[in-house]
Amino acid sequence: MLAARCARRVYVQATKRAFGTAGRVYPSKAYTDASSSGSPTAGTSGTPQDLTSEEKRVLDAALRVDQAGEVAANYIYMGQLAVLGRDRVCGPLIQEMWDQEKKHLSVMNKLQVQHNVRPTILTEVAKIAGFGLGAVTALMSKEAAMACTEAVETVIGEHYDDQLRDLNAMKTDHTSIPLLKKVIEEFRDDELEHLDAAVEHQLATCSGPCATQHNRRWRMQGRDRAV
Repeated sequence: MLAARCARRVYVQATKRAFGTAGRVYPSKAYTDASSSGSPTAGTSGTPQDLTSEEKRVLDAALRVDQAGEVAANYIYMGQLAVLGRDRVCGPLIQEMWDQEKKHLSVMNKLQVQHNVRPTILTEVAKIAGFGLGAVTALMSKEAAMACTEAVETVIGEHYDDQLRDLNAMKTDHTSIPLLKKVIEEFRDDELEHLDAAVEHQLATCSGPCATQHNRRWRMQGRDRAV
């Protein structure tokens, strides 16, 4: 218990250093806010016409992969909630993360339409695989479900960082690209908060070498995000 408490304290301190959630801005409101949805701008309704063929390919691939990833994430949390929905700790946590993923998917769907990107043909596969992964890990244990969330969100966070580097290299002044970058940054931070919540849950339920291992890994991740 002492090790778990110590690990939890380190986690909270690292969270405060790595994230400034109180002052967060949500660029996705340009797509979700009812007050702005009726008056689209070039940033939310147009797509660049001056991209090179390679830049257009990168943009299309990024949005197609992002939309597929959000479909899978939604079904992972759906599967986890189907098993752990009545758990007093995990149930509300999973529901909160799923609600964010629903918003992500809604925005990605709008971005695909805006930039004339066709959805992936693997949508149904992503749904089945996502639900299966979520449900199976939840059936194994609450800790396995959180470990699944940690692994998935780590990969997604790194993927979004790679996309931001690609978008920063694009030579266009169209207002949709700066907005897209801000949306991706917002979603990346959401995914990393999901990762943090999963790690926090694991730290609170293990001790000894287990807590030490999670504690060391989380501090390394927090350090990398803070620099």
